[in-house]
This record gives sequence, structure tokens and C-alpha cells, in this order.
Amino acid sequence: MRTLLRGGVVRSPHDPAATALLVDDGTVAFVGSDDAALAHAGGADAFVPGVDEVVDLDGALVTPAFVDSHVHTTETGLLLDGVDLHDARSVTEILARVEAASRRGGGRPILGQGWDERSLAEGRPPTRAELDRASAGGVVYLARVDVHSAVISSALAAASGADAHDGWSADGRVERDAHHAARDATRALPPGRRRDLQLLALRSAAAHGIATVHEAAAPHIGPADDLRALVALTTDPEQRLPEVVAYWGELAADAEAAGALRDRFGPWLAGLAGDLCADGSVGSRTAAYRADYADCAGHRGHGYLSGAQVRDHVVACTRVGLQAGFHVIGDAGMDAVVEGLALAAEVVGAPALRSARHRLEHVETVDAAAIAVLADLGVAASVQPAFDALWGGTDGLYAARLGAERALTMNPFAALAAAGVPLALGSDSPVTPFDPWGAVRACVHHHVGAQRLPADVAFAAHTQGAHRAARRDGEGVLVAGTRATLAVWSASGPGASEGLPDLGAGAPSPACLLTMRAGRVIHDAR
Repeated sequence: MRTLLRGGVVRSPHDPAATALLVDDGTVAFVGSDDAALAHAGGADAFVPGVDEVVDLDGALVTPAFVDSHVHTTETGLLLDGVDLHDARSVTEILARVEAASRRGGGRPILGQGWDERSLAEGRPPTRAELDRASAGGVVYLARVDVHSAVISSALAAASGADAHDGWSADGRVERDAHHAARDATRALPPGRRRDLQLLALRSAAAHGIATVHEAAAPHIGPADDLRALVALTTDPEQRLPEVVAYWGELAADAEAAGALRDRFGPWLAGLAGDLCADGSVGSRTAAYRADYADCAGHRGHGYLSGAQVRDHVVACTRVGLQAGFHVIGDAGMDAVVEGLALAAEVVGAPALRSARHRLEHVETVDAAAIAVLADLGVAASVQPAFDALWGGTDGLYAARLGAERALTMNPFAALAAAGVPLALGSDSPVTPFDPWGAVRACVHHHVGAQRLPADVAFAAHTQGAHRAARRDGEGVLVAGTRATLAVWSASGPGASEGLPDLGAGAPSPACLLTMRAGRVIHDAR
């Protein structure tokens, strides 16, 4: 299959003035001017023999497709097909949506996500008793926006046993083990239902110009069969979907255990990483901090891993050729991870750790000393710029939870990049939606001026850098010989420069017209 795209703006490091691109059997065969591309294809303007399709771009922008470095695919499908509470502004509104879902569902569990008590008029989420009334005694699970806590109904508490676990509150709020129990009880999905949800999420990703997602699976998020089914779906040649790089967040005590997990899944498993949690989240006050939360005296969150456990896991993964990685947000959580990395370097040697190219997720509260360790050991940071855009600054969630002074130290993208820590950008969908241009824009307009990234650096972190974070070098650029994994965007308009759209604070994101994965169209809105 040969496809010629011409008459646009092609972002390529080898030819900044390129207007055309030729795809041959899934590979970029040529990038350059329209005339040069036609000549390379062996035809004239009116007739291009041997080319199966000619796409006239009409000034549209062609870029490498985005990579989302942190996704929960089935959970995203559940949100897209469930009760979305991101825009809810009162408990009354949430309860109305639960009641409507109960009437539609005919007794099926009601699953929702996205509430934030700071956005609700009552300043709190619904209670268990309120959910019981709205659902007529049904099973209800409503996750907070960060998905590290939830509120549940009495029926779900009884069915899951959540009320017997740490993290249970009598008003129906669950975190930690109680949250895991409640979530597990609602995730026993029939294969057909799981497939439909995964298709829904992956097609949404492709419609946003994303051709690769890093799946951050873990036992507390969903069963192993969920990850196997996802990989099987996206490797099916009959499907036209984004590619999945699969991570499984389960702790390994030694190389034998890590090897057993690798063999349990198969050669497609990239690592024992992703949502292997060293701590929780700021919004749910479960991220581990050295000092008290500003709005909860005496509480410093929860650390889930010791330095010794981190060491053993990193050593084990290094020895069996897998990437190790951890979810880490608070500075005390980061202390444990950095301690473990340093101890692991003492066991296997720093060169071995650098070669293994391990990774961390979120890396929100990290000081200069920790950054230096990450840089020295070649550890990549998979970060979510939308977190700063939504919750950063002196009057956002982070300031409310931690105080303005600590909030302004969070998500130090420029400091990480300047130290040489490889960056990869992602959404943590469904925590924040697929919006890659929004992520790039959030880097450019970080709440802290000193932590802003130039647009081209942020874009590279969401494409080439995210591929590198999965140890896939040489991908994410449009040059001859690379995979033709690309996206076509509506004309970039005023304010655009250097092959990027206008990324001003109020500028709309361009619409994705076409997404290709290795030359195969996985989204077409032309």
C-alpha cells in the first residue's frame, strides 16, 4: 500500500519546509516538497502510477502521532460509557445522574467517575445513604477525579466487603484497601463487555491523534485477563486501533518472581511498572509527604513501599530485562523510591540501571537531589501536564491540600528536562481526558514560569520522548525509513510556527483529521 500526502505542512526534522510525505508499506519512504515527492513516487501531477491513494492535505498539518504515556484503557471506556461527573457542581446534580442511571440500567451496577468536592456546592461528595436512596438500594461506585478514592452504596459495601478493610468510612467513602475491594467487585466484566469498552477507549484515543498508548495495568485496577485481552485486541490485524505498550504494576521480590511474571504474560510485557504505587494522590490525601497536609493537621498521606522493596523490585527487573517503575507523587514517596534506586545501583551497578532505562509515573513533588539521582541513573519521568493546568497554582487543589509554597514546587518539568531526565507526556485517562495538544499547551503555560517548556520540547516529549520511555528509540519522527505513524490536523492557523499549531492560552486545539499506525488508517474524519 502506497499513499502520498501532499499540499500540507509536514513536521520533519530533516526538511522544515516539507509539504508532502510518501508512505510505502507502512514506512515513510520520502519527505519533501510536493514536486519532489511526486518525482520520488514516479509520476506527474495528474497521475501517480503505483500509488494507491493520494491525500490532498489542503494546508493541513502532518505530525508524528502522539503517544499517551499513561492510560487505563478499560477504565476510560467505563467512563465514556458510564456516569461522567467531571462537570458536576453539586451533590444534588450527582444524585440526579445516579437516579437517572438507575432507571435506565434496570438493576445493573452504576459506575461513575470524576467528582471533586472542591467543585461541589456542598463541599463534599454524596454519602452512602444518599446513594442508597438515589439508586433504590442498588450497587453504586463513584470514583473521585483522581481515582484514588470513591464513594459507594451500601449494596456495594456489602457485596465487596469494603467495610471490613482499611480505608473504609461509614459515610461510604473508601480509599486504600477498601477502595481496591470496592473496585474489584465492579470489574468482573464479561469478555464481550470488556471488548466493547476497550474499543470505545482506543477509538477515542485514535480520534485525538494518539497511535500508541502505554497501558498502566495493575492488580488493584483490573485482572490480568483485562491486560491480555487488550493486547490481543490491538494486535489483531483485522482491527485498526492504536498500539498498546503493556505494563503490569505488581511487585517482584527477586529475579525469579519477576521472571515468572514475565513468563505469565509473554514477550509483549514491557515491564513491571506503571501503577505500582509507592503512594497515592494529593486530592485524596493519600500521596505520602514529609510534612502534614495543610488542610488536615497530623496527616501526611500513605507510603506503600519501603526503600528495600523498591531496591529488590528494581534489581529483579534489571536482571530479567524488564523495565521497573512506580507511581509516585509525594516527596516522602519519592524519598523511598530514590533510596531504593540508589540501593539497587549498589547491587547491580549504575551502568546496568542506566541500560535498563526504568521509569516513574507522575513525579509531581521532586526536589533537586532526587532529580539528580533520576538523571544519573537514566530514569524516565512519565508526567501529566494536565494536572498542573487543572490543579496547580496558588489557588488550586494542590495549594488547598499542601499550601501555596509547596504547591508551586510541583510538576517541575523544566528542572527535570534541564537535568537530563527523559520526559514522556500522558493523560492518566480517565483521570484527565485524551487531549495531547492540551498537554503540550499546559507545559508551555505552566503555572510557574520557570518550569515552562518550549513548545517543541513539550511536543517531542509527547511523541519521540514517550517512545523512548518505552525503550523504543528511533520512533516518533517523520523521516525516511521510520514507521509511518502520523496524524493529520486541521490547518494550524494564525500564531502557528515551526510546524506546530497555535498554542496560545486561549487557542482551540486543532481537530484530528486522520491518524495512521504504521501506514494503516486507524481514524479518518475527512
